[in-house]
Amino acid sequence: MRKKLALYCFTLALAFAINSIPASAEVTSKWGSAFRLRHELWKNWKDMDSDQLDNRNFFRFKNSIWGQLNFDKTQSLYAKLTNEFKAYTYLAPSTTKTDKAFHFDIDEVFFDNLYADLNNFLDLPVDLRVGRQDFLGTYGEGFLIMDGTPQDGSRSFYFNAIKAAWKTNDKNSVDFIYTKNPRDDTYLPIINENKTPQNLNTTDEEAYILYWKNKDIKDIALENYYILKREDDDSGAGYQAQKGTINTFGSFAKYNLAPFTLRGQLAYQNGDYGDNDRDAIGGYVYVDRDFAKAKMAPKVSLGYIYLSGDDRDTTKNEGWDPLFSRWPWLSELYVLSMSAETGISGYWTNLTAWRMEFSIKPTEKTKLSLWYNYLRANETTAAGSILSGDNKDRGHLPQARLDYAINKNCNAYILAEYLFPGKYYANDSGGLFLRTELAIKF
Repeated sequence: MRKKLALYCFTLALAFAINSIPASAEVTSKWGSAFRLRHELWKNWKDMDSDQLDNRNFFRFKNSIWGQLNFDKTQSLYAKLTNEFKAYTYLAPSTTKTDKAFHFDIDEVFFDNLYADLNNFLDLPVDLRVGRQDFLGTYGEGFLIMDGTPQDGSRSFYFNAIKAAWKTNDKNSVDFIYTKNPRDDTYLPIINENKTPQNLNTTDEEAYILYWKNKDIKDIALENYYILKREDDDSGAGYQAQKGTINTFGSFAKYNLAPFTLRGQLAYQNGDYGDNDRDAIGGYVYVDRDFAKAKMAPKVSLGYIYLSGDDRDTTKNEGWDPLFSRWPWLSELYVLSMSAETGISGYWTNLTAWRMEFSIKPTEKTKLSLWYNYLRANETTAAGSILSGDNKDRGHLPQARLDYAINKNCNAYILAEYLFPGKYYANDSGGLFLRTELAIKF
């Protein structure tokens, strides 16, 4: 009943927004498309054991086409269709799909975005966006709000949401957001769906978000927020096996002290997980130093990340819930490896990381980035075939990425990551992630 009510309200709000656009308005339009080709190799990504069959070698093809109708300076309608399919050259044996399906698996075409913009709504300093929309890089460097569909990887990131942005003055704004993200797509039609629907979430999720951005102080950007998220237990698994309610209170700050930059975030969570209380903390701090006038414009960053873990000796759940940040903000390899202990892909928790970054631009079109991460757990976990259960040393994770801008519409990169596992793991074979990407936009 609750799911049907949310669907009805979401559809009604989108229809209202579209009908609010005047039929007599002079219409202009624009459109575009994008293509992304990736080759990926995953080795020992889950169990750190070369004797186990969890390796993958495959290609990913993602295609998008989008269009926008502008009715005047304040009203517009935007839509994007996307498809991503995979072709495997190697995949560990599976009991859920046939070998043929794995080797060339055509996916469905879906509505990646569909929303209406009504700026200065009712002649108020409020911009309203209603419908399926992205929040990429919009809130606090994506630490809590980034990906509304984490189970499908980078295939999509959207939120089914209603967002009202209140512009209190030139230096302050407050966003009010309601979002409802089901386990699979039930709100908009899917084209050529002829198989089990693509999982978007582990279970049904919804949230209310109050987000304030402030720039009153020179060179300082402040963001404060409150997020109420509810996670259902229908089809739940791993760390989302039980129904949960999470209240998250936090702040993000960025201080420009050119050539230095200080940035950090701290958030506290309470609520419940099943019958247990929840009490968690997470955050990070970075110091960046750029040498913009030096040859090859080097940049150095030092950072510390903390995400609390669940103490198994208490009835309270102290494990950090990543909310809507189940994306590879730290590592493409480790966002996969975390699923070995959480039972859910991309569920960042129970982690301390010391992180160093160094980047240079050898040419105008080329950038080389190097990272080193030392990873630890804050709490031990139950022993098993993958985890030792008696140590907190996750290991060392170096990363390297080379970007090349072919032209303004075409770019490519190569990414390599390797985990030297610590004694947190029961096995000691290194984990490897390799990716090559070509992206074109028109």
